[in-house]
Order: sequence, then C-alpha cells, then structure tokens
Amino acid sequence: MPYSLTNLKSAYTDGVRRIAASSMTRLGRTRLTPTMLTTAGVSLCAVASVIVYFEYKAWWLFLVGAAVFALGSFLDILDGALARTGGLVSPFGAFLDSMVDRVGEAFMLGAIVLVLMRDGNEWGVALTVAALAGSFLVSYTRAKAEQLGLKGDAGLGSRAERVIVITVGVALGSVGALPWAMLILAATAWITVAQRVSSVRRQLNDAAGSLQRDESSHRASSEGSAWPD
Repeated sequence: MPYSLTNLKSAYTDGVRRIAASSMTRLGRTRLTPTMLTTAGVSLCAVASVIVYFEYKAWWLFLVGAAVFALGSFLDILDGALARTGGLVSPFGAFLDSMVDRVGEAFMLGAIVLVLMRDGNEWGVALTVAALAGSFLVSYTRAKAEQLGLKGDAGLGSRAERVIVITVGVALGSVGALPWAMLILAATAWITVAQRVSSVRRQLNDAAGSLQRDESSHRASSEGSAWPD
C-alpha cells in the first residue's frame, strides 16, 4: 500500500477510535452493555436495508437508509470500545461482534441487490455479488491469518472503508451512484484479499527463513563444539 494511503487510513482510523473512546466515558455510567450495542447496531442495519428496499416510494429514503446504516455501523465500533473500557472483553463477545458485523453488511448489500434487480441493472447486481463475496473474504483472510499467529489486517479495504463506500453509494443512490459504489467496493475488497494473501505468504516465508537460519546457526555451533582439540 502506498505510504500516503497508509497515513490517510491510520489518520481517520485513529480519529474514529478517539471519538469512540471519548464516548465511553458517558456510556460507562449507564447500564448499556457491549451486547446491547451489538444488537442495536445490527438491528439498525437491518432496518436501513428495509428502508433502502422501499426507495421506489420516495427518493429521500436513500438518504434515510444511509443515515440509519451509518449509525448502526458506528454502534458496532462503540461496542468493542465499551467492552475494552469496561473490562468486559471476552472471546465470545469478540466472536459475536465479528459475526454480527458481517450480518449487518450483508443485509444492506442484499437490499442493494434487490434495488438493482428492480431497475434491471444486471451488471450492478453482478458487482454487488462480487463485492459481497470479496467483503466476506477480507474478514475470512484476517481470521485465518490471526489463527496462524500472523498479522492479518494488511490492505486498504477493511470494514471501515466498506462502510464509507456503502453509505456514500446509498446516499447518492437516487442519482445512479449504486453501481459505481459497488464497483469500488468490489475492487477494493478483492485487492485487499490479494494484499492479505501476499502479506501472509511473506510472513510465512520470513518465519521459515528465520527458522532455517537458526537451524544453520545451531548446526554450526554444534559442529564447532564437537571439533577435536
């Protein structure tokens, strides 16, 4: 990833985390739990997808759907921050949060498919299906990499970027932006998958090379100590 893009991604990611952390001070005084935020987040994403589906009744429903989806996605950020701040982090909570993130995203992409099908936009439907598959693989490659004890968050198109692209695409859906947003989403998702596969391969090769050097060094040390005086 180019250096400037890396800096840009780090800047807004850190900014969002700071906002989430500042919100925790107030949320920590309430009875809200991370599970409640997770449930509210995915529920809002589901509601947003229904709103978008009925866009043919009024063009401004695209705007409402985008806003509700953005709010639901933001709650998915807050649930993890609240868990860390309140010392409520658990393996099951992390698992549930990751799974629900995929569900909320799938709801909206499913609604977008239905909208594009209704408009007779076949290439837009194909791009949305490709984006959905790529988005799931982005998360899957990270999970498998971390299961191997490797870093798996390489690449530009993580969930935050996908939420931004989907939100903007839906908000501008009344002017025909959905197919183009799906093109961007599919391209960035599959590029990110390739970047993560390449990153995992590089880490495994580096680990194998380091192991070989250690074995060679150990073998040389053993041979040296066994040499007769």
